[in-house]
Amino acid sequence: MVGNIPNILTLTRILLLPFFAATLMYEQYQYALLIFVTASITDLLDGLIARIKKQITYFGTILDPVADKFFLLTSFILMSKSGLIPMWLTIIVISRDLIVITGCFIIYLVTHNLDIEPSLVGKTASACQFLLIGLILVTLNVRSTMTFLNFLFVTVAVLTAISGLHYVYRGLKVANP
Repeated sequence: MVGNIPNILTLTRILLLPFFAATLMYEQYQYALLIFVTASITDLLDGLIARIKKQITYFGTILDPVADKFFLLTSFILMSKSGLIPMWLTIIVISRDLIVITGCFIIYLVTHNLDIEPSLVGKTASACQFLLIGLILVTLNVRSTMTFLNFLFVTVAVLTAISGLHYVYRGLKVANP
């Protein structure tokens, strides 16, 4: 069912995205943090409720990661444009996602099936990307220096690259059984 609570929460997260983008563009970081926290809570709740109430739907399994990607890519693009995230890191994040999406499309064309589960390393990379965005927003709101974030930039880049390679490896195994 498309209209169940978990799917509504996921759609809410997507609808928050333009407001989040506007707060970043206009440097209203206190509101950006508030929206980011709200979106994060809806992300946690949609998965929890879907599992507890057994309301996992095909629509939700597609929509949830799409909502996450929209939020992450918007954050990385706007934050790198503002100098909050290095451009090289944004390029790595976007490139990995484009490679994975292209690979999924190719696998579907070859096998006429697309049953790819997210990997642990992929989930870890996404979690670290979200953590980085959240920490940047917190740092901006407490007017702290962001020097400690350099380690996170490298960590996110390495995890993102490794997860991309892992997805390519898994995709090649699926395409060449």
